Amino acid sequence: MARRPAKTGGSITRGGGVALGEAVFRSLCEALQAGNYRAGDRLREEEVAQRLRVSRTPVREALGRLAARGFVAPAAGRGLIVRSLDLSEVLALYAMRELMDGAAARLTAEQASAPAVAALRDLDPAFVEAPEPDATAMAKLNRAFHEAICRAARNRYLDNASRELQDWIALLGPTTFTVTGRPLTSHGEHQALIEAIAARDGDKAEQLARAHIREALRCRLKLQQRQEGVCS
Repeated sequence: MARRPAKTGGSITRGGGVALGEAVFRSLCEALQAGNYRAGDRLREEEVAQRLRVSRTPVREALGRLAARGFVAPAAGRGLIVRSLDLSEVLALYAMRELMDGAAARLTAEQASAPAVAALRDLDPAFVEAPEPDATAMAKLNRAFHEAICRAARNRYLDNASRELQDWIALLGPTTFTVTGRPLTSHGEHQALIEAIAARDGDKAEQLARAHIREALRCRLKLQQRQEGVCS
């Protein structure tokens, strides 16, 4: 079956003196995060350039950076394809995510301001109120929740590393919120984590955050098994 064409959205808008190559690169990364690109999608310079309304030179530069990071690989014939991650890479990715989310939760619990805690509480009801069938909307809210914790940790190195990790997670395909029961269990895990942060309990916050990611991994593996079963 033919792959669907990947989409990047509208034309590039530069601001703050951002070089065109950097703007294209950021646009492609955002498209990855949004799920506009999925594993196996083919990317061609001319097609991306047309969609973003730029010349092929900055596109070539941006695709080269994506290839250097391992997000894309040469395709048979012309262009590049978005990579898929094998099991060992998935396990390594979630192991790193567990460490980083645990550290972010601990730091946030130890130093988060009252407004930061209130912001987390504000995100929690929005997660519950999202229509359950809309797994994509829930995934966006979930990401906002984890980004808020990372920002509250006040560690720009951790924040930057976490954002890059999210790019890799985008290569995994459908969100784990498509797994039956995951939205409800994830909400409960978020609530417990918020309470630990509000109580300034760094140990508990880290433990809960790490357990949350381990459960996400369990759902990810379950989802992949389901997909393999459909394809076999």
